[in-house]
Amino acid sequence: MAETELERAEKRYAQAKARLQGLRNREATRKRKLDTRRKVILGGALLDLAERDSGAAAMVERLVRNLSRDQDQKAFAEWDSDGASAVDADASPARSSDPDGSG
Repeated sequence: MAETELERAEKRYAQAKARLQGLRNREATRKRKLDTRRKVILGGALLDLAERDSGAAAMVERLVRNLSRDQDQKAFAEWDSDGASAVDADASPARSSDPDGSG
């Protein structure tokens, strides 16, 4: 049986609709990835600043205290507001609080 003009138009419409939905999904994914990247960059910058600035450290401590999920708070259990965490301090003696940088 031959396809009618209406059936061909409906088929093209369905294909165009699927392409449009695919484009929308890709754009939403791109935006989510960009948002996540921004959060990671700003979070890293804030933690770096908090290692050098007591006001920023106090803000981070306040933010951590106000996290509602326990697993989120646990991620900061080893974070030391007086400087780098123990792991960071061992890995980077130059960032130590000792004036001579000896560790």
